Amino acid sequence: MSKHITPDALARYSSDFNGDRASRVARDAVTSGGLLKTCQNPMISRRDNYEFSLTLKQGAITHQKQSGRCWLFAATNVMRFRIIKKYNLENFELSQSYLLFWDKLEKSNWFLENILDTLEEPTDSRVICHLLSDPLGDGGQWDMMANLVSKYGVVPKYSMPETAVSGSTREMNRVMTQLLRNDACALRQAAKDGCDRGALEAKKEDMLKDVYRMLCICLGEPPKTVDMEARDKDGGFICERGLTPMEFFKKYVNMDLKDYISLINAPTADKPFYHKYTVSMLGNVKEGNPVCYLNLPIEELKKAAIAQLKDGEPVWFGCDMGPFVNRDSGIMDPEVYDFSDFFQVQFPMDKGQRLDYGQSLMTHAMVFQGVNLTDNGEPDRWRVENSWGEEPGKKGYFVMSDQWFDEYMYQVVVNKKYLTRAQLDILDTEAIVLKPWDPMGSLA
Repeated sequence: MSKHITPDALARYSSDFNGDRASRVARDAVTSGGLLKTCQNPMISRRDNYEFSLTLKQGAITHQKQSGRCWLFAATNVMRFRIIKKYNLENFELSQSYLLFWDKLEKSNWFLENILDTLEEPTDSRVICHLLSDPLGDGGQWDMMANLVSKYGVVPKYSMPETAVSGSTREMNRVMTQLLRNDACALRQAAKDGCDRGALEAKKEDMLKDVYRMLCICLGEPPKTVDMEARDKDGGFICERGLTPMEFFKKYVNMDLKDYISLINAPTADKPFYHKYTVSMLGNVKEGNPVCYLNLPIEELKKAAIAQLKDGEPVWFGCDMGPFVNRDSGIMDPEVYDFSDFFQVQFPMDKGQRLDYGQSLMTHAMVFQGVNLTDNGEPDRWRVENSWGEEPGKKGYFVMSDQWFDEYMYQVVVNKKYLTRAQLDILDTEAIVLKPWDPMGSLA
């Protein structure tokens, strides 16, 4: 057999294609109608309908616009649920821009500290290349959000509203990334020139002043105090003046973030179940808690999520939002598109193999606001609150089949009271440290 694509091989390929009626029909359909629309299975909507045996009531759907802040929107959606429920409100929203500001500042410090910790690494090492690849992207993890809120609190959205930049972060990220790479270069060069760690830290402080100024210009400076103002469904006015962001969080959200644990499902050979994991160099707040995962079989993630939903509390989760998601209908189902029949090929990799070979990883965070349980108590579909506005899905909500949960769900965050004794015991063990580029280090 030849190592090259030969003219004879091309002739065989062409003959096989043109001699196959199904391939010709598929070509005409896809080239005219587009791949996804042509390959979608309209019968799936009959199975994945928008009725659920357990449904939580939330405020108006939110919209992250052209930004990668899904993890912050999902987290603030979980937190505002408590405010809406406790104070009988029609709607309420917390400022995602406020948390974005502090995340960018903390990520900048995290990045520069990592640069200082790796001065002996050559510039072309995998570690340095990883650090330089995306110093302060929009994505994040639940524990990173918890670190931000534990340090800075939260504020109502009207106290720090969206700006043109918060809703479209690409340009800001590009300029700030350029600045941080320049700073990394300057720090490494200063170290080569003989600067000690104290002098390098002083240089870093000046660099962070520049970052803070840029963020203020793009997002506005975060408020130091805020007022709580809202009107409940009965017309009563709720008003409290002069709260710090931390006071606002403690009184109105009243959520002990230390009680919430990330459960993941990563069925790969290098990450056995029933162990605790963290990821090297992943984080934002330098003095905060490290990212912590408990790797469990998928059924145990479902049980914990259902238990929390039954108690009336939504569930933050992370998934791979790319495959088999129909944005228009909001259906998330492995059978919503039939690529195998159209292309006459198979995609046999399982979930673990997709992780190992870079075909799948966590890309998006949303919130479970309900689940449909069959007569025997098993889930068959899940109610998903997204943050893409009201246009996709059913007024912004999506429906996830339980089969899709099995294949593309990677993380749920639940209160530790829903864990078993054996699962809780794992939290007391030392975490296995994953490499910075491990797929479970991906950010929603």
